[in-house]
Amino acid sequence: MTAPKSKVGAAGGAGPARFIMIGGFLGAGKTTAVGKLARRLSQQGLRVGLITNDQGRNLVDTTLLRWQGFATEEIPGGCFCCRFDSLVEAAQRLREQSQPEVFIAEPVGSCTDLVATVTYPLRRLYGENFTVAPVSVLVDPIRALRVFGLEPGGSFSEKVRYIYLKQLEEADLIVISKCDLLDSARLESLRAALAAKFPHKEILAVSARHGTNLDRWFEKITRTAQEAAQAMEVDYTVYADGEALLGWLNCTVQLSAEKAFDGDKLLQDLAGGLQLRLGTVGAEVAHLKMTLAPVGGIGKLAAVNVVRSDFMPELSTRLEEPVRGGQITINLRVEADPALLERVVRQALAAAAGAFATLHFKLEHLEHFRPGKPTPTHRFERASA
Repeated sequence: MTAPKSKVGAAGGAGPARFIMIGGFLGAGKTTAVGKLARRLSQQGLRVGLITNDQGRNLVDTTLLRWQGFATEEIPGGCFCCRFDSLVEAAQRLREQSQPEVFIAEPVGSCTDLVATVTYPLRRLYGENFTVAPVSVLVDPIRALRVFGLEPGGSFSEKVRYIYLKQLEEADLIVISKCDLLDSARLESLRAALAAKFPHKEILAVSARHGTNLDRWFEKITRTAQEAAQAMEVDYTVYADGEALLGWLNCTVQLSAEKAFDGDKLLQDLAGGLQLRLGTVGAEVAHLKMTLAPVGGIGKLAAVNVVRSDFMPELSTRLEEPVRGGQITINLRVEADPALLERVVRQALAAAAGAFATLHFKLEHLEHFRPGKPTPTHRFERASA
């Protein structure tokens, strides 16, 4: 591959930019952590550029990060590993726009083998442009307790769990996110299970939302470099089969009403309706994210989040006043047939809209699919030849 003519590192010849990748399975809390780190670095006077990634278009994460004021590029249509050139081009665009000193990349939550296919190629092909930080992999603690059989509850099939565990295997840092959800006994039980499965990994426990234990983690990924090691082995047949079990749906919906309605309640009702319909057919939710941007509501956004089938829909941002219309963006990832996802979304939209007088909706864009077989642009067993 030919490198870009202009460098994609830090501006003004000040040296290479830092490249930080924060991974983890769907619903692990990556976007919240990325936003918190970006704000911390910005407050320190550093220029930050963010790169999000998805299998489809219209990514809620991109909307949320741009809404927070961060320069953000989105790479749709495949994982970083399969869109490596697009990753480099996105960094270049950000450099031209805002000259970041730090890039923070959030990969697709169903992707693994990122060290061999992303960070090692960056180090080999663009080593003069980037200093690569240790790769963090976040884990939702409730999901992890279930995956490791420590607590009952909905989980995934064997091939999806393969991806989940491979993500942890390649991590430089395993980060238990949302640690505030566990008491000390449950947290130590999870730590012990992770340490037994991955005995040489550094394990941290943080809460990005509440600012708990972030200093040590942020110090690691902003001040130290990734150590080179032999890349892990990956069975790409099992990996592809696991991704293909996940149904993917992205859509945008236009809303209009003669009478103002409660947008926050609409989002919560819609999330609850989707959750109920998927639960009746035993489909495990990996992640559901939705935003509502009101018409003319500059700077206003409502967002709701569901990270498990039994997770109460949670509004992370609110409108707090009635609206007359707007656009809803839905990102839904479930271990289920994608056609099922379209049916339940249409049903839940009709039911939610019907509960509000004079409210009408129109599906503007909808795509549903299973991810294709991952085919990395590059794969290096080690960081250098």
